[in-house]
Amino acid sequence: MNSPGGSNDSARPTATSWLAEYAKPWKLFTLAIGIALLIFGSFHYAALDWDIPISLIMATLSYLTAPWSLRVMLERRRRLWPAALFATWFSVDGCYWLYWHFRNPLALTYMRAANFPASLSLYLICGVVWLYHGSLRELLAEIRARLRGDQQ
Repeated sequence: MNSPGGSNDSARPTATSWLAEYAKPWKLFTLAIGIALLIFGSFHYAALDWDIPISLIMATLSYLTAPWSLRVMLERRRRLWPAALFATWFSVDGCYWLYWHFRNPLALTYMRAANFPASLSLYLICGVVWLYHGSLRELLAEIRARLRGDQQ
């Protein structure tokens, strides 16, 4: 059975294993659902700062950085905390600021303070969802085993 977070062995994931994780069908499917919801929201809510390009940018950056940032914090890899905090900030606020600074500075002025807590919450939720290293079948088997009380 995998350890918490789905790591199959004691070694830290390599760049190749991270790439394989990004290509997991269940993770790509959940990303697609998230992007679809963001695009849907951009049409149905009259928010000055919610459009399709920023939805795609922020969702993609979250997909690439949220699980890694969360893992760095959970594993207390303090040496990497500055990089994890930067990745979190850039995914949640930095890219938002950069995009709206050039696209519509007025949107940035009015909406940035409201966007940060919402985006950070979504970022952390995505980090939790995508933290697991393994297939959906392995994840469900591990959940079932833990619910039955099987421990290893």
